[in-house]
Amino acid sequence: MQPLFELNEVTKRLPKHLHKFIVKQPYEEYTPQNQAVWRYVMRMNVDYLSKVAHTSYLAGLEKTGISIENIPHMEGMNRILKEIGWAAVSVDGFIPPNAFMEFQAYNVLVIASDMRTINHIEYTPAPDIIHEAAGHAPIIANLEYAEYLRRFGEIGSKAISSARDYEMYEAIRLLSILKEDPNSSESDIEAAQSKVEWLQENMGELSEMAQIRNLHWWSVEYGLIGNIENPKIYGAGLLSSIGESAWCMQDIVKKVPYSLDAANVNFDITKPQPKLFVTPDFAYLSLVLDEFANTMALRTGGIKGIQKLIDSKSLGTVELTTGIQISGVFTNVIQDKNNNVAYFQTSGETALSNRDKELIGHGKTHHANGFGSPVGKLKGINLPIEDMSPRDLKTYGIYEGEFMTLEFESGLVVRGKAITGTRDLRGKILLITLDDCTVTFKDEILFKPEWGIYDMAIGKEVISAYAGAADVNSFDDMSKVSNTKTHKINYSEMEKELYGLYDQVCEMRTTNLISEEKVTFIFNQLQAKFSNDWLLLLELYELSIKKEYAIEKEILKTLHDLKSNKSYTKLIENGLILCQQ
Repeated sequence: MQPLFELNEVTKRLPKHLHKFIVKQPYEEYTPQNQAVWRYVMRMNVDYLSKVAHTSYLAGLEKTGISIENIPHMEGMNRILKEIGWAAVSVDGFIPPNAFMEFQAYNVLVIASDMRTINHIEYTPAPDIIHEAAGHAPIIANLEYAEYLRRFGEIGSKAISSARDYEMYEAIRLLSILKEDPNSSESDIEAAQSKVEWLQENMGELSEMAQIRNLHWWSVEYGLIGNIENPKIYGAGLLSSIGESAWCMQDIVKKVPYSLDAANVNFDITKPQPKLFVTPDFAYLSLVLDEFANTMALRTGGIKGIQKLIDSKSLGTVELTTGIQISGVFTNVIQDKNNNVAYFQTSGETALSNRDKELIGHGKTHHANGFGSPVGKLKGINLPIEDMSPRDLKTYGIYEGEFMTLEFESGLVVRGKAITGTRDLRGKILLITLDDCTVTFKDEILFKPEWGIYDMAIGKEVISAYAGAADVNSFDDMSKVSNTKTHKINYSEMEKELYGLYDQVCEMRTTNLISEEKVTFIFNQLQAKFSNDWLLLLELYELSIKKEYAIEKEILKTLHDLKSNKSYTKLIENGLILCQQ
């Protein structure tokens, strides 16, 4: 069976749970009109963006092997991207934010495999190969920016979502799919739009994931760089939109300095952005990212961190001061009188790790029904268990084969017979395993002897809490693929006939075997059957100019007539300028 993506030095490091998002690039499904749309947008971009984009853009197009003439093959891009330590894989539209970020953390650019239709040539609400390949990839060739993207993915993939974040992701995914499909009904689009708008107004307090997605939007997607008065474009959403790249340079779009404040500014993917953020340079992006990371449970841990995981209702990890990591779905936390974590509890499959590697014998099979453990120091003993030497442990009655009672400062009590302990490579104790064990807090029984062997994690504090598993191999299904699939457009026989004409023009251009007779024939076919198709007329006009055919004037007159349709006016005017250069 042919693999869905090319394995190379970069992609072979991807954890298996991300493989399910990768699809085979449907190159044979791109129509000749899709190819013409790519060519038009790329020629417009190179012409216009050479004046307003960051200097990395044009150099990056060449470095990443992106052709102006044809939609890129993923295999070809990968052969070139690997030289700068990156790779690209094809995905089906929007994927969950955590998965998107995780790909980025592994230096892998996810590229939506679909191609925008001619009706959305200036801007599409759905991610497509123009946005991803021609927007993101060129700037990655800038090593400072590439490192920012990698770090963003590394930190962003640990951001904790709220339960409503996934609902918003699904709503935006559906809306983008419906808007890009020319066969969608207005009622379906309106219903999907209403759902997104309702969610935007009812998200409640922004989660870490919502905040870091905002930072991503206002930098990676819609970022400007330089000074406020005369900024340059580097955001992929702007670089890939011939409409919005021009719009954003106008005074009507407010420009403000990029800062941590951007994390709390929401966005609407379906409308041009009324305000954009300007970073002085790429290094400053990393400073703001680090500033945001300092506010995350990833670095602060504690009771708030576990509570965020509980609210998310998703797989997450906490790390204690010893370095032991507990990964599962967190359902309960008990706090002491000082608002510190006294006890935490997961439900269902749980895995224990140290330094992001699962502890032998402590995977989800062993802890299939959840895991709970006290946190903190013992009452009346200033020395934490984790810092006790073997002599100290024996002094306080903590050693194998002995029945012991451990009373924590929080009031939580553990009674049982120690069977063994698990230590890290430095000898620091991570776990104490007990038999005939009872765990209580006040009048509440947290563990009973009949439930089996009790593993108690050791650590005086929760120092980190984040989304996902510590060991990426501990869980197979860390995030799920959406059931809402990108619509495959069904083309009519008339549309297929039109695409055949596009194909003939492309062949003439690429082989340079251009005949006036054939140009005239295709022009007459357009006039008779496809009188509103302005893009192929532009391609015919370009060939006619090149060969100085007499029909050039008739084609030009037809294009000028079509300009009366306001939907085409600017597109045709811009195309004529390109043809005449």
